[in-house]
Formats: sequence, structure tokens, C-alpha cells
Amino acid sequence: MKRLIIPLFAIIMTCQTMHAQNDSIKSIGLNEITVTGTRNETEIRNLPVTISVINRQQLSQENNLNILPSVSQYVPGVFVTDRGILGYGVSTNSSGSIKIRGIGSMANMLVLIDGLPQYAGLYGHPIADVYQTMMAEKVEVLRGPASMIYGSNAMGGVLNIVTRRMQEQGLKTDISLQGGSYGTFEGNVINRFRKDKFSSILGFNYGRTDGHRKDMDFDQFSGFIKLSYDINKFWNLNSDVNISHFNSQNPGEISSHIFDNIMHVTRGMAALNLVNDYKRTSGAVRIFYNWGHHKINDGYKEGGTPRTNYYLHDDLMGGVSIYQSASLFKGNTLTVGFDYQHFGGNAWNEPINGGDKTVIIDKTQDETAAYADFRQILTSYLTVDAGIRIDNHSQSGTQIIPQGGLTLLLPYESELRAVISKGFRNPTIRELYMYAPANDKLKAEKLMNYELSYKQRLLNNRLRYGLNVFYLKADNLIETAMIDGKPRNINTGEIENWGIEGEIFFNLYRNLNINANYSYLHMKNPLIAAPEHKFYLGGHYKIKDFTITSGLQYVAGLYTTVGSSENKENFLLWNMNLDYRIMKGLHVFVKGENLLDRKYEINYGFPMPGATFMVGINTSF
Repeated sequence: MKRLIIPLFAIIMTCQTMHAQNDSIKSIGLNEITVTGTRNETEIRNLPVTISVINRQQLSQENNLNILPSVSQYVPGVFVTDRGILGYGVSTNSSGSIKIRGIGSMANMLVLIDGLPQYAGLYGHPIADVYQTMMAEKVEVLRGPASMIYGSNAMGGVLNIVTRRMQEQGLKTDISLQGGSYGTFEGNVINRFRKDKFSSILGFNYGRTDGHRKDMDFDQFSGFIKLSYDINKFWNLNSDVNISHFNSQNPGEISSHIFDNIMHVTRGMAALNLVNDYKRTSGAVRIFYNWGHHKINDGYKEGGTPRTNYYLHDDLMGGVSIYQSASLFKGNTLTVGFDYQHFGGNAWNEPINGGDKTVIIDKTQDETAAYADFRQILTSYLTVDAGIRIDNHSQSGTQIIPQGGLTLLLPYESELRAVISKGFRNPTIRELYMYAPANDKLKAEKLMNYELSYKQRLLNNRLRYGLNVFYLKADNLIETAMIDGKPRNINTGEIENWGIEGEIFFNLYRNLNINANYSYLHMKNPLIAAPEHKFYLGGHYKIKDFTITSGLQYVAGLYTTVGSSENKENFLLWNMNLDYRIMKGLHVFVKGENLLDRKYEINYGFPMPGATFMVGINTSF
């Protein structure tokens, strides 16, 4: 109880402090414009789906290398698994799985960069360590199925990283350096430039740590470049490239140490975009290509035998996305689009001491889809939305994905929304063809989601809150079962969840705001990494040259194992960041995480670090 009272008292006292008469900070809250709920820029208040937006200020004030800690903190219903101070890793016992309302983990949650899909071509899941804060202008999270617009893998929801922009003329450079507990160091530099119609953004990031356990080293290099040219006032041509390489080591569960489980992973993505905006009509042609090279030593347990082979794979995922939105008449928006994706790769075992490699898989597949989304403002207070997608996968066939919703604009700046949406996920190449459980007869997973939400803005938009309830049911889920004494992937799993999510933002003064969110998830069948309760309370306060950001996160009913060995975790975390402006463009900061020094696990057998501290410097010129 004392450990709970101390941080709560600190936040309450911060909120009661008399505000200083200096420059106000930009309010933190939900942005009004989104591109994730549809393919064109749209006011959130006109969409029936539930979208949360984390802006650049929120991302940067946390001083995190990766965007996922901020997403897990600020968005109700979202949970990201973790196992250490830095780095998520890949392969067995990795973390960084993203779940929304209990749906996610492997390939049920789609990550986008500027609306384009990002996942490993063979395994179908996102690679958490690639999503760097340095590249993000904002992050938009659509909670619930988004398959009507984005197809397979968007069954649980969508996380869209909108990359940085340079609107004003000139040159700006930002540098951040920090170091602290367990030999951890993080640094990045971002250069933004604009002259007339041309703009560029270049970024480099490096992070490393010894880890809080033996054999938990992690280091990473990342580079990002974005070039943009305004052909005229209606057309823009832009391209971007992002390359990341990380080395990760997995020590295994605390009770069963693993030696030499070392991973070397290189990931890259590139895109070329031709974008038009004539106000009444807008759209784009986007060509993209993602690739990866993984080299993994799966290691061995104490008393075991060292591996004689490396696991290696090269994967790819590329395609084209074409869409155009148009306002055909007053209050109407029609979006039509076409998507094509080609994905796959090859995997093999290669002897560590030389010799011939053994091919595991060499396979590619294709997915082609067309969709249309129709939105009509019927009256000043009622908007209807309906859409349909026809999606064909070269292995599992054709899916028809409908979606429909209503938005009711009520008095006193309030909104009531209702949506029915369908999600699906095609089986991955791994599930179809790789390893003993492989089954090339698998069908697509399916999910139906029903949702009702309410939002209101008060006090000239200084106070905003929202509440939504949902019910979802998924079937045909792919699980591994014993068939005739052998493991086999089959479509047998089911999920039935319902829950409540709420969030509130209050700008008390010009330089003081608080935000909170809560989610409750009821699961008919328990799921790993999907907490029953998740609560966050945070505050951001500026007084003269000091800025304090503090937050409490409480998680309860988090399953780390299910079945006969069921295990649940409850924990309370307190984080704080203190920033001091030495002069214009130069700041120093200190941040602490898990300040209550709580002992807890998110991945079973992987105790999280206790209290950790980092000291750093940010400069802009």
C-alpha cells in the first residue's frame, strides 16, 4: 500500500501545483485528423471505428528508442510483451508481440509504415525492434479488425507509423544521447531539410545494453532516409528507406539457462510513393519492398550439446497499393483501392563448421484484393459508413470482408459510434509448409467484432474522454494439436472476448495536463499476454525550465501460462522523466523506470529488471 501511495501522492501534488506564467506547451491529446481509418485524411469524429493517436510530443517526451512502450502505455486495450531493458529479439522466447483486446501475438496484428504493411515474409509477423521513435511523426492505432481496408493480418487491429515531415523552409538537426543501468546506451541524430519544393529527412540510431541477466546482450544500428519533391501544388513524389540490424541474445527461462542462443537480424524496407491531393479527390500509387536476413544459433541448455547448425533465412514482402478517394456530391466520400502483395522467402540450416546447407523451404505466395469504402454524411448529425473487400490468396482462396458503421454527432461536442467489422488472417508459409506440424490444407482465420463507443469534448477541447464496449468472436483459429500421435496445425481454435475501454485527457492549465486510460478484458478462454485489467495514469507538467513527465501503470490478471500450469501476474509500475532546459535548444534529462522496484514477469520465466535509471542530453539546432 505504501508503494502505491507514494507515486499517487507525487502525481496528485503535481496536479495541484500553481502553474507558472511561462510559455505554454502544446496540449497532448488525440489528433483530430487520421489516415488509418480510411485511405484519405479524415476527421476522427466522422469515422465509426476506434482510433487512438500518439503525437510526436508524447513519443519524444518518453525518451524511448522504440515506439512500442509508448503505445502500450497510452492506448487502452493494447498490450506489448517485454523481457528486458532494451530489445525484443526474435525466435523462441522473444517478446514484442502486440495484442489488441486479446487478439494479436504472431500474425494477427498488422504494423504499417505510412500505410504500407511491414512483416516477415515467411512468418507473417511484425519485427518489433524495427519500429524506431526517431522516424515517427505520430502513431495511429486502430483497435479492432481493419481487414476491410488492409486485408490479412489486420484481424486484431492496425498500428500505423506516420513518418516525420519537414514543412518549414530551412535546416534542423536533433541529437539525443543517453546512458545508464546495465551498460545501456542510446543515441540518435535526425536531420531535416527543406528548400522550396524539395525536403529530406535523415536519421541514424544506435542502442546497446548488457542486459539485466547474463547472456542478454543487445545492440542495434538503424538508419532512415526520406526524400520528397512537390511536383506541383497537387502532386508529390516521395521515397523512403529504413534499414535496421540488431544482435540479440536469449538466456532462456531463469530456471533453465540457454547458452549460445544468439540472433543476428537485418531488416529493410523501401517505398516509392506518388501522391495527389485535389481536395475533392485524393489518392496515391505506392510501391514497396521489405526484406530480411536472419542468422540464428538456437543454443543449448546446461548439460546439452552445442548446436552444429545455424538457422538462416532470407524473406521478402513487396507489392503495390493504389487507391483514390473522391467526394462525388455533398457530404460523400468514396474510396476505391487495389492491393497486390508478393511474399515468401527461403530458409535453410547451415553447418557451423562448414559443409552443405539443408534447405527447409523456398516458397513465395501472392495476395490480390480490391475494396471500396463509402461514407455519407446524411444530416448534420448522422454519418453512415459501409465498405467491402474481395481478397484472394494464392493458397487459401477468396475472402469477402464487409464492414459497416454509424456515427451520431450529439449536442455538447459528443459523438456516439457503432460498428460491425469482420477480420481475417490467411495462414502463413510457416504454418502451411515449415516444420513437423505443417499443414497445407489450412484455411483462413475469421473474426467478427461488434462495438459501441461514446466520446465528448468539453471546456473548449481542454477535457476529452471516451468510453467503448466491444464483443468479438473468432473461429477457425490455427492451433497445433496431436493427430495420430503427431503434431499438426489445424483450424480448431476459438476466441470469445468482450470488454470495456476508457480514456481521458485533461489540460488543467496551459502547462499542466493529465491523461488516463483503462481497459477491462473478459476472455471465455484465457489467453497469454492479454491482461484482464490495464490502467494508466500520467501527468505532464512544466514550470520555468523544468518539465516533469510521470506515469503509473497497473496490470492485473496477466496470463503468462495457461492450461494445467496456469500462472497470472499483477504488478504496478511507476516511471518518471525529469527534463531541464539549460539554454535554447539544449536540454538534460534523467528518467527512471519501475521506480517501485517491483518484481514481475511478462514472459514466463523472464523476470523483468528492477528500478533502472538513464541520464541524457537532447540538443536541437
